[in-house]
Amino acid sequence: MTSRDRQSLEAANDEYVRRHPGERPERQPVQSFIEGAQHFRADTISSIQRRALDALEAFAPDGDAIARAMMFSGRERAFADDVHRRVRRKLETEPLEDYRIDFEDGFGTHPDAVEDAEALRCADATAAAMKAGALPPAFGIRVKPLTRELAGRALQTTDLFIQRVLAEGGAVPASFMVTLAKVTVTEQVAYFAAHLEAMEQRIGLDAGTLRIEIMVETPRAIMDWDGRCPLPGYVDAARGRLAAASLGTYDYTAALGITAAQQRQRHPACEHARLVMQAALAGTGVRVSDGSTAILPVEPVGRVHEAWRLHHGDVKHALKLGIYSGWDLHPAQLVSRYAALYAFYLTGLDAASHRLATFLEAVTEGGVPRDIADDVATGQALLNFLLRAIACGAGDRAAIAAQTGMSEHLLDGRSFRRVLEALE
Repeated sequence: MTSRDRQSLEAANDEYVRRHPGERPERQPVQSFIEGAQHFRADTISSIQRRALDALEAFAPDGDAIARAMMFSGRERAFADDVHRRVRRKLETEPLEDYRIDFEDGFGTHPDAVEDAEALRCADATAAAMKAGALPPAFGIRVKPLTRELAGRALQTTDLFIQRVLAEGGAVPASFMVTLAKVTVTEQVAYFAAHLEAMEQRIGLDAGTLRIEIMVETPRAIMDWDGRCPLPGYVDAARGRLAAASLGTYDYTAALGITAAQQRQRHPACEHARLVMQAALAGTGVRVSDGSTAILPVEPVGRVHEAWRLHHGDVKHALKLGIYSGWDLHPAQLVSRYAALYAFYLTGLDAASHRLATFLEAVTEGGVPRDIADDVATGQALLNFLLRAIACGAGDRAAIAAQTGMSEHLLDGRSFRRVLEALE
């Protein structure tokens, strides 16, 4: 092996590490609520909260009712009271983890003057909500795609909203993101990233403040004209700004010619898209988010429960696939969202904690009998599960630390290797 060969190998290894930094250290939301810009007001979040709590009280007032409404499995039923208590507490304290003001499909097409005015009005409402401490932990807007016809409109809305929020609120909201709809070519992502970078420089924002989320809503976002997956290229094109990629279930299935009656989250076409997104973005720090369930939980009670079961099943299916976030469209969907989330974690916490504790004990003491031959990668997956449970309110930090034999400060990060080093 020559020195040039060695340099080539080291360069390739360094490049791989650069492209795969792992999960972002900040908290990742478990859901994003999106609705048309025309609906947004300074008190929108509290309004959604009230409607979600009303739905819980009216259609699932206790553990037994929520178990029947969601059709919990036998194992899930054992946790029904705990699930109900946690859903209520979540809705009372932090009903939304992420919210998106929609200037795309949820808003529609209007004359430029109308969208300009609406962008400014929403920015004023956002600034007022910021001052009142009424925004969720993550927040953003969705703009139209950068197609030939709509690129100018998308950029204008982005600029008006951000500049007005800064003028009225003094800062952009925490974990702010701009969602770019219907991406079809890499150049759209590259252009948008360059536009946001120039905006930061022009108005004095720290570099990297304005982050991008892309909507995977077209077949060309899964397979380009040459038969390759373009998603890794989107990551490069965004130059560190790409934080999330979300599946647009209905645009995507419609583009494939799937009839409206068959458009659903668990359609095989959506399953394929999700798996491609996961494989393409694994380790890059770009969060993969599921789409939305279009059947809404509205009265009468039988229809609410039917819609809840569908949404609950969609959320649980995504969680089993390793997709921990999705889009919600109606306040009552928060009940089924969090019910599925808490049931998923509560039924798995004891087993995951015990398995991780056994693995750590074997590493530190040796000779400990194990019925599963776990390795470091599995240890990282177990730790991620427990950290996500803590972040969303399904797990208690002190209790998990006690069950696993870890000190609580080790639950503040995501590196399992750091945990192992601390135990040496």
